[in-house]
Amino acid sequence: MSEPKTAAAPKRFRRMAVVAKPNSREAVKVALELVEWLRRRGITPALDAASLRAAQMSGLEAFEPSESYDLVISLGGDGTLLSVARSLEDGVLLLGVNLGYLGFLTEVGRVDLYPSMVNVLQGRFRVEERSLLDVQLGRNEGGNGSYRAFNDAVISKGARSRIIELEVGLDGHLVARYRADGLIISTPTGSTAYNLSAGGPILEPSLPVMVLTPICPHTLSLRPMVVPDSSQVEVILRTHREEVHLTVDGQEGTSLGYGDRLRMTRSDRRVRLVKISDRTFYDSLRGKLRWGGLQGSGSSP
Repeated sequence: MSEPKTAAAPKRFRRMAVVAKPNSREAVKVALELVEWLRRRGITPALDAASLRAAQMSGLEAFEPSESYDLVISLGGDGTLLSVARSLEDGVLLLGVNLGYLGFLTEVGRVDLYPSMVNVLQGRFRVEERSLLDVQLGRNEGGNGSYRAFNDAVISKGARSRIIELEVGLDGHLVARYRADGLIISTPTGSTAYNLSAGGPILEPSLPVMVLTPICPHTLSLRPMVVPDSSQVEVILRTHREEVHLTVDGQEGTSLGYGDRLRMTRSDRRVRLVKISDRTFYDSLRGKLRWGGLQGSGSSP
């Protein structure tokens, strides 16, 4: 198993962005406090649009995902971090602050925010690189679209639709024809999300793989399958006149029609998560999934 990659801290943090959970008063309040804290330390902060409107400070920049920052701080939960991560330029460091409940991706809680920021400014952190999926949609009747997934791409039937049929190929070779309620194509990071609820395996986040997990398959022998992320997964919808959707990270997507084709490959871009604590992935599993045992790293029952 490969160890998470560790990056040396920049010589000096000069420019950071703070992005708060949309429509959350608490997140906006924390964002404004953090921006003032950063300014007092000579760091130029940028704010998301909603927080910027609420700020009563002059000289603040608007957060632009296409620009380069020394660090981007996400305030909210895993959902906020997912949205921010998909939009960032390659190589930008991302720190997730959890203001909610269940979180596998956010690194620190509200109470630990400022001690963690001190550690970051002093270079006491490591970096975990996580893979993304590029999702290309080709319409049978013309047109296309593209998405980027941090957790997963899900093809699923509508609430009133009957079972759907999906033709799945890998690097140009037919794998299977699925008759199911849908199919989840997940990154290792997303293995603890919808994939886990649908009976798929938990994957260590650094593994160079993706997992295909059918949703309520008609044939019970169709089981989740782990494939190299160097492969190209192709899914073709073979069902007429049913409501079918593509959903990416549970946040964006589109409807699908007969013959529409999806191609999924590992993205050239990677997410670089800032890690401050010594908590491991397995510590998180024990704590979040309540597997028992002490939550501290290296603890024995």
